[in-house]
Amino acid sequence: MMYCLKESDLQPLSIGAALLGTGGGGNPYIGMLRAREMIRGGAKVEIASLDELPDDAWVGRVGSIGAPVVGIEKLSEGGECFRALRAIEEAAGVRMSALIAAEIGGANAMAPIITAAKAGLPVIDGDGMGRAFPEVQMTTFSIYGPQASLTALADDKGNVVLLRELQDSRWLERFARTVAVDMGGGAGAAGAPLSMEVVRITAVPDTVTLALKIGETVLDARQKRLNVIERVVDLTAGRIFFTGKITDVRRELTGGFARGHALLSGFDQWSGSEARIAIQNENLVLWIDGEPAIMVPDLIMNLEIDTGEPITTEMLRFGQRVAVIGMPAHPLMKSDRALEVVGPQAFGYPELTFTPLAA
Repeated sequence: MMYCLKESDLQPLSIGAALLGTGGGGNPYIGMLRAREMIRGGAKVEIASLDELPDDAWVGRVGSIGAPVVGIEKLSEGGECFRALRAIEEAAGVRMSALIAAEIGGANAMAPIITAAKAGLPVIDGDGMGRAFPEVQMTTFSIYGPQASLTALADDKGNVVLLRELQDSRWLERFARTVAVDMGGGAGAAGAPLSMEVVRITAVPDTVTLALKIGETVLDARQKRLNVIERVVDLTAGRIFFTGKITDVRRELTGGFARGHALLSGFDQWSGSEARIAIQNENLVLWIDGEPAIMVPDLIMNLEIDTGEPITTEMLRFGQRVAVIGMPAHPLMKSDRALEVVGPQAFGYPELTFTPLAA
């Protein structure tokens, strides 16, 4: 049974998506405001389970590509993903029956909702990562499904670029990243149509619902003056790995990514300890006193210590007091096949061997 998204769902959904985004995916607040105005204007968006559409229904993947900090400094126009979607439909000669998020993280959780409101389509309750990752080949759709053969990118000025006859998803990442940089550092993107049969096999399931539950838990705990972070940890099977104050943040925009690190000085039970988080759009690795504690593909999230508000990487600032929590990645992201694409060595850490968090 499809669930009709309400205006009151948007705030908790944006909070949950920011947390699942592991610091990336773009700041969801602006996307939440845009979706809210569309719903207030009469748009209807339904959330469909993986079981509700027939096998031969076509599903469109949409999301933004670029460094998250660009979304703060240069606001999107709002129709980029929709224009990219229409370009894919025209090139493939199909009409989509539904949309799905390329990643549930941050603003990219809102991208299919905004696009669905424009296109009059439902959104599938799932995504291609169960979190956010910085590169387009890092999705379960690419890891377990067909290799990329068609992708469209659109900017805020009305330009649309179609990429076709691609050798694989890694080549797609190279070309798409270059186009996104030329489009101002960010663009809306739509991928080749996927059959619902393929989506059922490859998607990380129920992540829209999970994001909504996380956000509702945060807001409920705040209202009842409970410990927000403890409630979130209980819901997500996560764990608090560090509490501290941010003492340094380094970020630079290179090659279409925001790369850098955050340094933290511990307090409470971590008093006297130091932590470092490596960043490439998302939080990649957490070291505590020089020892790796969490690494991709498991989730690393910074939560504001008093409110439990997730802090995306472009919003990290000196002096913030945060709890760093870890959460196990979905099993689809932890197979040997997946680790070749999203494990620590894929991000330039050959010395790290992935040690999964206990589920």
